[in-house]
Amino acid sequence: MKITVAGTGYVGLVTGICLAEVGHDVICIDIDHAKINTLKSGKSPIYEPGLEELLQKNLTIGKLTFTTDPKQAYLNTNIIIVAVGTPENNDGSANLTYIENVCRKIAVNIDQDIIIITKSTVPVGTNDRLYEIINNTKPDCLKINVVSNPEFLREGSAIKDMFHGDRIVIGASDPNVARIVEEMYRPFNIPVLHTDIKSAEMIKYASNAFLATKISFINEIASICEKVGANIEDVANGIGKDKRIGDKFLQAGIGYGGSCFPKDTKALVQIAGNVKHKFELLESVIRVNNQQQTKLFAKAKSDIGNFTGKKVAILGASFKPNTDDIRESASLIMIDELVKNDADVHVYDPIALENLSKVFGDKITYCLTYQDALKAANIAFLLTEWEQIKMIPLSVYVDLMEEAILYDGRNCYSINAAEKFPLNYISIGRKSIYHLKLLDISD
Repeated sequence: MKITVAGTGYVGLVTGICLAEVGHDVICIDIDHAKINTLKSGKSPIYEPGLEELLQKNLTIGKLTFTTDPKQAYLNTNIIIVAVGTPENNDGSANLTYIENVCRKIAVNIDQDIIIITKSTVPVGTNDRLYEIINNTKPDCLKINVVSNPEFLREGSAIKDMFHGDRIVIGASDPNVARIVEEMYRPFNIPVLHTDIKSAEMIKYASNAFLATKISFINEIASICEKVGANIEDVANGIGKDKRIGDKFLQAGIGYGGSCFPKDTKALVQIAGNVKHKFELLESVIRVNNQQQTKLFAKAKSDIGNFTGKKVAILGASFKPNTDDIRESASLIMIDELVKNDADVHVYDPIALENLSKVFGDKITYCLTYQDALKAANIAFLLTEWEQIKMIPLSVYVDLMEEAILYDGRNCYSINAAEKFPLNYISIGRKSIYHLKLLDISD
């Protein structure tokens, strides 16, 4: 098939490259000339394991092209996939400006009947609105169909999710159109779920809201565990063995972040409010997560008191491993609080330092190795569970730091292992280990 992908952000780029990989002829369009030039040169503007290799391969064999020209992108194509951003407005609702503008561009440039697939995350009813925009503007002789096809890609494992996903959701009003879209995805050999359009729109929000709920739930349980002397890892393991619950998204930590969960949970609350439904459960999930992102700093502040002039090592800036995405990362909140408290902040992250520098500039120090971050540090915060960080031996903290005090926001080390070293080790939902006198660094 000849397929156009509108938008070369995270979702659009991964989708376009993987569709080319399975044999389709794909052209990706974006209004960002610099980004398109980067892609034409075979370089990916985002970090995703394996993506750049597939980009270069499919550029070389001619299955994948990039353009900023709407006529080149939208003429003589079978399917147009819309994958532009829907950032949140100040009230938490989704900003549909970009997707509506793309649809207007499509309407004035198509030259044949077309299927338009909406992969952007949009509120229920949006696809009907997009159909009206295109149908009212396109040539009268052409027929369009709009299909809701939400994405379920996880940053850091998006290519795996494209080829080995749990399901493909196709929301369409015409069964024949739905079958054409299913045929597009046939090479992936993933189960397909056919629904109406509004149900497909809701599935995306409901999925992310439920996963966010599991994260906030286990973090609340972790807070109770700390107070009653239980171990959150044992508790999570025990409840995760129940097949009705499952063991995914039950890792206690400093809360969820990224481009999806924070935005989508707030958008779903707004969607509910628009139909006069108060989504109390999800409002609590959001509130718990906001509180969770500050708890580790509050605990350290209580322990240490004064951060002025203290060297603080931050290990991990991205919101999760295997991505350079720092959007809504709990690390941003931690770093901001430390800067406000006059700490000397040194940050190590394998990939995300460039993006971090766009936020903090010269307010902090960027370290290319974890050794540089930890050397002579008074306090360390482990905030992203990169393999490069998880593998740091506990002895390194003792050997390199001025005061071996580690706040582990991802529970990367076992309590038994931490007890064997002369360091203070504070984690989430587990007992804290204090070997050093905290007054030694708070004077």
